[in-house]
Amino acid sequence: MTAQLLLSLSILIVVHEGGHFVAARMFNIRVEKFYLFFDFLFPMAHIANFSLLKFKKGDTEYGIGWFPLGGYVKIAGMADESMDKEQMTRPPQPWEFRTKKAWQRLIVMLGGIIVNVIVGILIFIGLTYFIGETSIPKDYVNSHGGVNAMPLGKEIGFQTGDQIIAINGKPFTAFDKVYKPEIILNGEAYYTALRNGKEVNISIPADFIDRFNRKSMMGSFLSLRIPAVVDEVLPNTVASKIGLKKGDELTAVNGQPIRYLDELETEKSKVKDFIELTVKRGEQIWTFKTDFKGQDKIGFLTSKSVIPDGEFIVKKFTLWQSIVKGPKKAWDVLAIQGMAFKKLFKGEMSFRKSLSGPIGMAQAYGGTWNWERFWNMTGLLSVVLAFMNFLPIPALDGGYVVFLLYEMITGRELSEKVFETAVKIGMALIIALIIFVFYNDIARLFE
Repeated sequence: MTAQLLLSLSILIVVHEGGHFVAARMFNIRVEKFYLFFDFLFPMAHIANFSLLKFKKGDTEYGIGWFPLGGYVKIAGMADESMDKEQMTRPPQPWEFRTKKAWQRLIVMLGGIIVNVIVGILIFIGLTYFIGETSIPKDYVNSHGGVNAMPLGKEIGFQTGDQIIAINGKPFTAFDKVYKPEIILNGEAYYTALRNGKEVNISIPADFIDRFNRKSMMGSFLSLRIPAVVDEVLPNTVASKIGLKKGDELTAVNGQPIRYLDELETEKSKVKDFIELTVKRGEQIWTFKTDFKGQDKIGFLTSKSVIPDGEFIVKKFTLWQSIVKGPKKAWDVLAIQGMAFKKLFKGEMSFRKSLSGPIGMAQAYGGTWNWERFWNMTGLLSVVLAFMNFLPIPALDGGYVVFLLYEMITGRELSEKVFETAVKIGMALIIALIIFVFYNDIARLFE
């Protein structure tokens, strides 16, 4: 998990800072440093100054810092993360950022954001072209028992066995759409499901995503129903004692017919002393009866592959189709970020529950290395990084953009004192946010 996150962030930091670097070079602005990670204790620029690796080429020192919290380019004549005030007291030079026109400085500040968006789009184009899109058919789910309503699903009105037939009144094909963030974040969205032959509408509450983030509700609010078929028998359990075998299909518990694990759990919870399991083995029907007093598990695992490979919807795209879909996917990420911020400001989402730091991000990569998931996460983070950097907070790119737009509109630069104060406030906010997300991640581990 950690290795994947570090590699992903390293790629995104390099391309983001590379965007600033290239834009600065376009206007003959000298770049003194280009660093992956900080070579000082951010934001205290004069503490613990050292690099893990560095070399100089031309006017620029390239290196890898020891503090893995981000990265930076030190552009001559610009107040930045290094807080180097000494250079700002010297006479302006033609190769410095501060001597360039406002529109040129604006392009330099937007360079990192633009490159992050482009990289995100390119990653999505590549994934679409080389891998395509794989989804679960809604009709398959509905014909195999419907959905399994988990606690959060039950909270909003789902019942196990519901067959979802429409979202916001419109039919759909891929079951994966049920989980789409743009659906879950939409305060007016609703599902239509068949229940005992009748249609029922299930609305998504305004605070749904907030409840979705609770650790007790982690995972999906709905899941596929898993057939009660033995894939592996665990040793020293009821299953091993009575002789269950791989491939056995449980069809009844104490005379009550079952097909799925959720039904097995329901019937098993009613057992007081003895449990009777009816099992289909090949063409034969077997019955096992044993003492179950004080037990809570039968002791077998089911197959991880709930849906046969041939049942998935697999779409492949031409290069041109992929080029069209890539930007749309990036735009969808930006739109989802906008919807999430809107909910935060309206108080429909908890700020604490909505933010994840490095630990939460690492968990999103999963415990095993998967290149498709890695590039999906990298593309997503690239666009999210662009969005976050565009926020009008001093010390972020978006803050500098606001200052430069003010200068371009009014024809006046901000005073040095106002600028310095704004940057300090912005950095204080960023530091507070960093501390908060680290605390938040650690607190979630103990919830």
